[in-house]
Amino acid sequence: MYRIKGLLTVLSAVVATAALLPTASAASAASAASAASAPSPASVSAVSAAAPAPCAPVWSSSTAYSAGGTVSHHGRNWAAKWWTQNENPGAATVWADRGACTGGVSDFVVSEAQFDALFPDRNPFYTYQGLIDALHAYPRFANTGTPATRAREAAAFLTHADFESVGLRYVKEINEANYWRKCDYSRPYGCPAGQTAYYGRGPIMFSWNFNYKTAGDALGLDLLDNPWLVEQDPSVAWQTALWYWNTQNGPGTMTSHDAMVGGAGFGETIRSLNGALECDGGNPGSVAARVATYERITAVLGTAPGSRLSC
Repeated sequence: MYRIKGLLTVLSAVVATAALLPTASAASAASAASAASAPSPASVSAVSAAAPAPCAPVWSSSTAYSAGGTVSHHGRNWAAKWWTQNENPGAATVWADRGACTGGVSDFVVSEAQFDALFPDRNPFYTYQGLIDALHAYPRFANTGTPATRAREAAAFLTHADFESVGLRYVKEINEANYWRKCDYSRPYGCPAGQTAYYGRGPIMFSWNFNYKTAGDALGLDLLDNPWLVEQDPSVAWQTALWYWNTQNGPGTMTSHDAMVGGAGFGETIRSLNGALECDGGNPGSVAARVATYERITAVLGTAPGSRLSC
């Protein structure tokens, strides 16, 4: 699917990014990076949900659980269907999802202290809890394979979020003159929120009406009619980024999730985002900058970056 990744402008520096096509080809498009989130229309309301249950004791890889055993993991409660040990909730079929919980301890591979250290100057919109709340949408993310594999995937994802939103400083595109370009009226559903409503938002500058439609359908959210949710609700913003990461190949041959858990390496995630616009000599400076950020983030998380870093 197209994903416009704009010309991010910060401190007079311009970073070139690209649009991702629905097939394995890529086309360039220009957009500006996002500024702090502006007030949204009064008619737009945030997502409401029932109050979550208290969290069960946090899951432990060394503990054996019998059928019916309940644990919490990534801010959700899970119940064992049969005996299990060292099988991650959300990444193994032995666990049944019992829904969001509250009052538990985060066991995400990135701690809140590490998140704060990685993004000390981020926009307050990008909360750690918002990221934790979003993990339920794709429970295999940073939750598959060895501890090193899980940490590397989280680091890779946060690297691209850092790169696209300039250290999580921007929530939406700054160049409002480009907003109208993100509406493709050839789609049967059109642009019900208005031609200028589908500009880039969130950690990866999520944009275009067809992305809002497809991701919204996948996430159970009406993002086509209410795209402002992506700049109002931190969890929704992170969920749109996770949707792309876990389900879209872009101009590459695999999703970024598959690249990190399957051993293709960080370089392949760059290809899945920007293809030849950065890889194969397209923009070696941009590739080098992403790799340097990835190495910095893996160091903070206490893991080695692995091999195949470039594309």
